[in-house]
Amino acid sequence: MQQSYDVLFASSNKYKYQEASTILAEFGIKLGFFNCKLLEIQSDSIKKIALHKVTDAFNQCKKPVIVEDDGLFIDSLGGFPGPFSSYVFKTIGNNGILQLVNKKRTANFQSVIAYCDKKQLALFDIKVKGKISEKIHGKGWGYDPIFIPQGQKKTYALLKNKNKISHRYLALRKFSNWFVRRQ
Repeated sequence: MQQSYDVLFASSNKYKYQEASTILAEFGIKLGFFNCKLLEIQSDSIKKIALHKVTDAFNQCKKPVIVEDDGLFIDSLGGFPGPFSSYVFKTIGNNGILQLVNKKRTANFQSVIAYCDKKQLALFDIKVKGKISEKIHGKGWGYDPIFIPQGQKKTYALLKNKNKISHRYLALRKFSNWFVRRQ
């Protein structure tokens, strides 16, 4: 039976997979979903976390695989929540972040795509500058309703072209350029 994907996306987050699948299809890459729980180490580096997760994923599936790790880094909070963004979102959510942020609202969203196959490990990272909105705008998932990318007036949740400018899109585009050249 022929494989129906080019690379697996390892995650338990179906929203990340759906977004990544849509983005990579634009570049001619078919993404399969490897729904799994990955061991997430505690680190202040999303690159180290992504490397560890992709190695864990490859050891589980034994096929070419990518993982995506990201973080929202808020300047006035010393880069918090950063690599702890998922936990912070689950515990205090967007309302909690809005309560913590002061008048200095600059932030950046960082994304790392980590790739692993039996021969190679590779990282593709990107940073999108922006700011935290003063209130929730839109119904997107995660921090999309409170992050306004630089040069925009709306949050990710309200942007029709989010998948063309987001941190995840840019990191996946970087990965896809490399992956397609390898083929």
